[in-house]
Amino acid sequence: MISRLVKYAISLTAILTLFACTQKVPYRIEGKLTNLGEAEFYAVFENENGCFVDTVMSKPNGSFSIEQKNGDYRSVTLFFENKSFWRCVFLEAGKKIKISGDAEYPALLRVKGGDRMNEQISDLRAMSVSLWKEKTDLAREISRKQSDPIEEADLMAKLTNVEHQLEEIAVDYIKNNPDEPASLALIQYFFTDPDDTRGVDELLAVISPRLRNHYLYKALEEYSVKAKRTSLGAEAPMFKVKDIFGKEVDMSQLHDEYILLAFTHSWIPADDAEKFYLAPIVYQHKSDSLEVIVLTLDNDAKEIRKIAEQDTLQWNIVADSASQVALLLDLYNVSELPRYYLIDKDKKILLKTENNMEVRDSLDDLFVK
Repeated sequence: MISRLVKYAISLTAILTLFACTQKVPYRIEGKLTNLGEAEFYAVFENENGCFVDTVMSKPNGSFSIEQKNGDYRSVTLFFENKSFWRCVFLEAGKKIKISGDAEYPALLRVKGGDRMNEQISDLRAMSVSLWKEKTDLAREISRKQSDPIEEADLMAKLTNVEHQLEEIAVDYIKNNPDEPASLALIQYFFTDPDDTRGVDELLAVISPRLRNHYLYKALEEYSVKAKRTSLGAEAPMFKVKDIFGKEVDMSQLHDEYILLAFTHSWIPADDAEKFYLAPIVYQHKSDSLEVIVLTLDNDAKEIRKIAEQDTLQWNIVADSASQVALLLDLYNVSELPRYYLIDKDKKILLKTENNMEVRDSLDDLFVK
C-alpha cells in the first residue's frame, strides 16, 4: 500500500516551494559508522505483508542514507558482513532515524529517532557492552573454527554462556518494565524459539494488559500459536501437492504408514549432500511401512526427473514448482535446511530435527528387526 501524505491548506507560493524541495520521505535513516568504510550492506523493510530488500552502499567515511518512500513498515533490519550480523530498527512514518557507533558490533549501534523502543534498547545494551562484544567476537571466531570440531565446541559453550547472561538481563528488564514496548522487542529477540514456545508464553504473561493491542504482542501471540502447530506430539499439518511426475501427494490419504518429510535446499548432483546422507536410511527401510517425501527448493522438475529416473532408489520428490514447497516451509515452520519431520501412523509428530543421524536412530528404534 502506497503511503499518502497528509494534505494541508497552503498558498500557491507554498505549493511551488513544496515542489521545489525534496519530496517528503516516510522513512529516512541516516548514519555514520566507524569501521564501515565503503561497504555494501542490506536493509530489509518488514511488515505483515512481506518485506522489501534495499542494498545500501556507504561512503568511504562510513556515512550512509536510506530512504523508503512507499509502504507501511514497522521495522527495518540492517544486515552487515554478508548477513552475518544484524540490527533491527523500529520505525515510525515521518520520523527520521540516526545511527552511530562501531560497525564491527551492530548490536551496540546507537539508534535515535523512530519508535522510542530504539533508544530504550540502545540504553539497555550500553549497560552490558562487554557481553555484547564478547558475543559478536565469539560468533566470528566460531565461523573461522568450523574445521576444528573440538575448538568449535569450546567456543560454542562460551557463546551459550554469554547468551544466557544476556537473556537474564533481558528477563530482568521485562519483569521490571512490563508496560514498555521495548520488553516485547526483547522477547522477540531472545525467546522466539520455533521448537520451544515456553519462553515467549511465560514472558507474555508478565506483560501489562495495556500492551495487548501492540503489534509486537499480537505477532508474538501468533508466533506461539504457529510454533505449537509443529511441536512434538502435535497433529501434523496436512497438505496436498504434486510430485515431479505430476502425481498427487496427499498426506491425509497415507494410512497405516509412518511418514518422513525431508525438507532440503537442493536435489541436484552439484549439491546433493542431503541425498548422500538420506539414501542409506531410505534403502535400509524400503521394506518397512515408511513413506519418505523429499521436499526440495529446486524448482526444475524436469531436471530432477532425469536424475530420479537414473536412481536405483524410487524417490518421492516434490519440487518447488508454483512455490508449493515454499508454502510448506511456512506451514511446517521450517527455519533452516535440512529439516526432517517423522510422523506416526496417527499423523502425530514424533521427531523434528536437522540431524540425519537422529533420523536414522529413530527409524532404527521404530523398525527393530
